[in-house]
Amino acid sequence: MASAAPLVRVIRSGLEESVHAGHVAVCDEEGRLLGGIGDPHRPLFARSSMKPLQAAVSLGRMNGELPAQDLVAVMCGSHSGEPVHVRTVQALLKTSGVAENRLGCPADLPRRTEDRTQVDRRRPIYHNCSGKHAGMLVACERADLELATYLQPTHPLQREITREVGRATGIEQPVVGVDGCGAPVHGLPLSGLATLFARLVRPERLGPIAEPAEIAVSAMMAHPYLVAGRDRSDTLIMGEVPDVVSKVGAEALHCAGIASSGIGVAVKIADGGDRAAAPALLRSLELLGAVTAEHLQHLGSVARPPVLGGGRPVGEFVTDFRLHRVRG
Repeated sequence: MASAAPLVRVIRSGLEESVHAGHVAVCDEEGRLLGGIGDPHRPLFARSSMKPLQAAVSLGRMNGELPAQDLVAVMCGSHSGEPVHVRTVQALLKTSGVAENRLGCPADLPRRTEDRTQVDRRRPIYHNCSGKHAGMLVACERADLELATYLQPTHPLQREITREVGRATGIEQPVVGVDGCGAPVHGLPLSGLATLFARLVRPERLGPIAEPAEIAVSAMMAHPYLVAGRDRSDTLIMGEVPDVVSKVGAEALHCAGIASSGIGVAVKIADGGDRAAAPALLRSLELLGAVTAEHLQHLGSVARPPVLGGGRPVGEFVTDFRLHRVRG
């Protein structure tokens, strides 16, 4: 296994204070590794970066009665629990008359302090994965599958998701673990995730879930606020760069697909430091020609976050790594 490479340097008052190392994989829709840095094949769990595919499988089980586009977007998201997110998840559940208490994700509070002050207790619907869970429940209700066990790896919906993960990533037998929300999570190489995002923007390579995958990605790009929320990287990136679909995962994983070129990018920060994931992804997208200097200027809060001292900028995040291209 190759060592992690320095990806993000944190400069304060002219001194390099911290360095975040990690790995980048760039793949095309054929699954070919085009470039990277560190170990592009580093094994990891896909975490929430897998949500677009999980949503596509759920959509495929809905017997043609697809939810509105905004409801599909929240199925793919890791939302902040803002009022608009909660209303949208509730509306999704109502499409099939599924009760909110069926949600199997842990009870939580909204992400933002100002939203937390408006609620009186933790509820599963505030959890960032509640949209994914709601989509799974609606799929089970429409397909006449057991709701109570929908999170078990042996449940028909979860078995189908695991099969499609293998098809979409080129990994025949992904490791199955337990995600933070309680759903099955899939372990695979970073390059497998880059392949997935290349195929999400070229969905004809996804076989039976090609059409619902295209619907899921279109919904994310049309409603980026429902995928994340205020000041969140996925929302900001997709709002600024129409050619890119972006999805974070826990432990500083950040993936993207470039629609015009059919290229997928997956970034993993080795120490799990989330603050470095978006800057590293945007640097990778810049090197691939998918984002411009103007995009980066508009995305300054996530591309090069300021380092503050006394409430004013005294430094910056620096991403000056290069990707190694694979020949052949």
